[in-house]
Amino acid sequence: MLKHVFEGARVLATCMLSLTLTGAHAADQTAAVATRVFEASPWMSYYGDAAGIGGLARAASTFRVIDVDLDPDSDNFTPAEVAALKNGGRNVVLSYLNLGSCETYRSYWRDVPDGFVSCEANTAAHAGTYRGYRQETWMNLSNADYQRLIVDYVAPRLVAQGADGFYLDNLEIVEHGTSTRNGPCDAACVQGGLDLVRKLREKYPTLVFVMQNATGRTTREGSTGGVAFASLLDGIAHEEVYAPKYDASVEAELAAWQALALRPNGHAFWIATLDYVGGCEAAAKARRAFARSRAKGFVPYASDASARQGVVCYWEK
Repeated sequence: MLKHVFEGARVLATCMLSLTLTGAHAADQTAAVATRVFEASPWMSYYGDAAGIGGLARAASTFRVIDVDLDPDSDNFTPAEVAALKNGGRNVVLSYLNLGSCETYRSYWRDVPDGFVSCEANTAAHAGTYRGYRQETWMNLSNADYQRLIVDYVAPRLVAQGADGFYLDNLEIVEHGTSTRNGPCDAACVQGGLDLVRKLREKYPTLVFVMQNATGRTTREGSTGGVAFASLLDGIAHEEVYAPKYDASVEAELAAWQALALRPNGHAFWIATLDYVGGCEAAAKARRAFARSRAKGFVPYASDASARQGVVCYWEK
């Protein structure tokens, strides 16, 4: 692991953290294998298993940032297969980590070690069923038991599989407000979401954090623990910016992040788009999405469909 330097207030926070990193926290830091400086492009997002990736060597030689699901209960990838994807340290392998909702098919929905509260048992944190996704329940991110489950149980299991960082999903709950039945989130819930990411950052100061969606003012201008929330991230990605249809408002949000000119660990802040074109045969659609994304300075990828991503498309450069 290469050493890193936080800018501004993050320098102070990291220095203070280093004084208290003992026991499990020190082990977590030692186990980290990623550098927070990484090549930006190309990237891919895929939630199937190693058998369906189109060849580990091909994926590792094609993509520099690789988002996969490393939940050990999914049996998608072994640690050895994750190491192969890293291609001798050239690539960054991120693991999908759902923060805003909890899936009923995850083992920790029901089964957790002593001292933790499972998602199912933590009814105080339930914020309703995720509309359109029956296997997911929105979670109130201010709930202390849920935060502890994520930071001290769920995330360490992904790191143990070899994750170089996390691809943080469903934080858009912090943008929902309270006038919706689809994941209402009050002020405490909003702050809890920002705080949860800070706690992950404090535990894993060297790992790469990419946030999917949730790119509005709440996260861009929010703060937690005396630091700007944006300073906790290495990058952001957003779904469905150019396909299946163009979303000008999301493109504008990404441009607003771009205008911040963030420099995490001295490298350019990573801004990616994830569009859905129906399948790998839709090359013309993908090329159009790629061209529009690159024209704005973003890093593009296109896959089949949201919540599927069961194939890897090796688009021509």
